[in-house]
Amino acid sequence: MKYTRRDFIKTSAAGAAAGISQFAAEPAGRAAQAESSRLETFRDWIQADRDARKRGLEQCLQRIRELEPSVHAWVQVRPKRPTGDGPLSEIPFGVKDIVETEGIATEYGSPLYKGHVGTEDAAIVREMRSRGAILLGKTVTTAFAYRTPGPTRNPRNLNHTPGGSSSGSAAAVAAGMVPFTIGEQTRGSMLRPASFCGVTGFKPTHDLLPMEGVLPLAKSLDTLGLYTHTPADMIALWKALGKPAGSEEQFSFAAPEPIPECDSEMANAFRLAITFLRRAGVTIKVVDIADLLKKLNEAGDVIEAYEGARFHEQRLKEFGDRLDQPLANLVRDGLKIPAERYDETKRFIAESSVRFADIFKSTPVILTPAAVGPAPLGLSTTGDPRMNAPWTALGTPAISIPMPIASGLPLGLQLTADLGQDSRVLRAALLLHQRFSAGPKILP
Repeated sequence: MKYTRRDFIKTSAAGAAAGISQFAAEPAGRAAQAESSRLETFRDWIQADRDARKRGLEQCLQRIRELEPSVHAWVQVRPKRPTGDGPLSEIPFGVKDIVETEGIATEYGSPLYKGHVGTEDAAIVREMRSRGAILLGKTVTTAFAYRTPGPTRNPRNLNHTPGGSSSGSAAAVAAGMVPFTIGEQTRGSMLRPASFCGVTGFKPTHDLLPMEGVLPLAKSLDTLGLYTHTPADMIALWKALGKPAGSEEQFSFAAPEPIPECDSEMANAFRLAITFLRRAGVTIKVVDIADLLKKLNEAGDVIEAYEGARFHEQRLKEFGDRLDQPLANLVRDGLKIPAERYDETKRFIAESSVRFADIFKSTPVILTPAAVGPAPLGLSTTGDPRMNAPWTALGTPAISIPMPIASGLPLGLQLTADLGQDSRVLRAALLLHQRFSAGPKILP
């Protein structure tokens, strides 16, 4: 079954979620008004008054009731009131189910923890709630944020994966269930789902957002991130979190030649997108980094295996054959990696960071495909992370925005900048998205 963006973002009837008594139902006489003023993007929410936001919450809950039986983006929907007031007042959000939440399901995507409830909010959840946001519920993750998929389907085509491990977080935004969500990336767990689902996914500089209360996989790589519909939404959200959003800059972009190995559909779309942007006045220089990116992907694999094995070793001892097979294999294989190889890999990543810092001096933002191709058919895999993993290994900020594809499943363009240049990559994403929006669709 296929759905277009219009299908998923169109207005749905307002109403209250059954069984959620602390959020009163919308008066029947205001239903038509609520329907005609649906809040779709985060910018709609941030510009709306408090009453409109309250109506918007009811619309989100109604949309979840309508679409969740098909999409399966949520582990639990249980709205929690904010603890403070601020720019996010009355704006709902979802959070990936490896993030601790007090009194709400925290199951890590594993049947071994079915029914487990968090005892306190993670730091990122506390921050959102202190700024007035409403925690709507927990979104589906792959088991322990590794490879075993959950039940979530891609809202753009229910026969395809939404990607992972932040499956539910990306799908919930793509389906118009919530204006923003929190995800997490260890290799490609944020940006790949963004590409597959046709939304904007942002992975900030490593450790910029607080990881307290987030289940680790590989602490050197694990990075919280955010999903919204558009780059403009992401900048508005970033500002609402008190982060600097920078200003428009003039500089040269870079794009790799040869293109890192990917599917022909993605390679063609990427080439067409670069050609279009150049014709639209964007300066894009060529850099030869494909081989270095391949080596960084392999380095990230070593770091993930080494650190992940040592964190989850006790879990394998406790659960044995009941632990999902991919994670069990990660532990067994990762424990075989000697400390010397791990240290050597860390040195290689540090040396590569210096090399990229030099590249970023002349071309401050690098463009690459956000995934190897469109979302794979079926739910048995969440896709290949190798387009994103190099930047995760380096810790640089990266963002995926949809390319203007004429037909078929979404394909994302990935932008990255140097460490700490988060506002720069956000502004660059906004610029390119505006160029895309002003031009024709491209055929991959």
